[in-house]
Amino acid sequence: MFAVSRAASVESVFHAVACPTRRALLDSLTRGERSVTELVGALDVTQGAVSQQLAVLRGAGLVEVRAEGRSRYYRLRAKPLAEIDAWLARYRAFVEERLDVLGRVLDAMPDEKPTKRRRR
Repeated sequence: MFAVSRAASVESVFHAVACPTRRALLDSLTRGERSVTELVGALDVTQGAVSQQLAVLRGAGLVEVRAEGRSRYYRLRAKPLAEIDAWLARYRAFVEERLDVLGRVLDAMPDEKPTKRRRR
């Protein structure tokens, strides 16, 4: 098994990244800290929807918030994603092995000569 921070469970992280809107928010945060207003502008959703999705991401430990006056700034916390990536690594190895086998089969197949098409 792998360690999970106290702030997030693996289930909550999987739940958080299951939603396309939350993934888009995470993608936006890979470019650095963003205000809620900036995040709303980057997505085609309402401020209420962005705030709701940010709450889920925060609960999963994937974002941190910083208050500055009336504004809230969010930044990515990638550690919970790294824990999931470690879990996925064993499946990645399995898929890569299968692709290597497919590549060897395709390499062993004779090349077909292109046939000329008849004009009508």
